[in-house]
Amino acid sequence: MILFPNAKINLGLNIVSKREDGYHNIETVFYPVKGLCDIIEFNEKEAGETTLDMGGIKIEGTPDDNLVTKAYNLIAKDHKIPALDILLRKNIPSGAGLGGGSADAAFMLTALNKKFGLNISDSDICDKAAILGSDCAFFTINKPVFASGRGEIFSPVSLDLSGYKIIIVKSDDFVSTKEAYANCKPKKTEASIIDILKRPIEEWKGNLVNDFEESVFTTHPTIKQIKEQLYSDGALYACMSGSGASVFGIFDKETDENELLGRVKSQMPTYFVFCETLD
Repeated sequence: MILFPNAKINLGLNIVSKREDGYHNIETVFYPVKGLCDIIEFNEKEAGETTLDMGGIKIEGTPDDNLVTKAYNLIAKDHKIPALDILLRKNIPSGAGLGGGSADAAFMLTALNKKFGLNISDSDICDKAAILGSDCAFFTINKPVFASGRGEIFSPVSLDLSGYKIIIVKSDDFVSTKEAYANCKPKKTEASIIDILKRPIEEWKGNLVNDFEESVFTTHPTIKQIKEQLYSDGALYACMSGSGASVFGIFDKETDENELLGRVKSQMPTYFVFCETLD
């Protein structure tokens, strides 16, 4: 079975309050970027234990630490499923705020349920995904949602960016989630993300904010420079995704995708750069 777990971006991200459990309550809109995908292939083994072979973009940690393995173990704990040979090719950069690892886990949960006829309900799959990570559950839905709580409580949102061009850039900077939260201060929002998203996209700049940017840009000025460059290149809206370190820009529907990709790659030749037309 072959899976194509996709990335996501955050449209706005407000850090609302610190929770008693040590996490933070946030508000954000998750939007899928379906052209930027990892690849997972798995096959049943006749004997032995489940193995995970990782390739593509290098990621830290052992196979046992990987969320794909953890997703398998979470299902295997309550259901009798065979051992697997699993191949994971990483195309989504890690530490980018794009949810690559979370997507891998969520797609694996859903695929195991389908492949082996486990009849786990969609809501239970979503709950299991939330155990693995705050934004894992989003990828069991994989369409635009307003997320609150730790990022695992979803509400429908009417938002269609199809036809707009998006470019995603990640430098060599690494921003840990712990670092990002440690340097930011929760605060009440003046305007609702949902209300801002109802405005024309040309009005999002300066209004639709990611609260992590203030602290991350101070310690990682390169990330700030990427955002500024995307605006110089004509982005209608640009923002850091999640807690970083990637930055995305949304461009007019008439923008030539290949020309934009070539131009940004020439400006930032050592960085990860991805471009597509949004669905």
